[in-house]
Amino acid sequence: MESIKNAANYVSETVQGAGSEASKEANKSVAKDGNASMGSRATAAKDAVGDKMDQTSHETKADVDKESAKH
Repeated sequence: MESIKNAANYVSETVQGAGSEASKEANKSVAKDGNASMGSRATAAKDAVGDKMDQTSHETKADVDKESAKH
């Protein structure tokens, strides 16, 4: 039963990690956009860093859940 829970958590964390990655990439684009205001660019850069941290966290949790589901 625990392996089923870990497998479900793996899928959830993988999806959340992908969402964070997409958000990071969108924010990076805004941060590099010379037509955006300096405030928007700075906020997007800050948000991209936060998204990267979230992505890494979700990917790490997914890896742990994947390994736990194997046992």
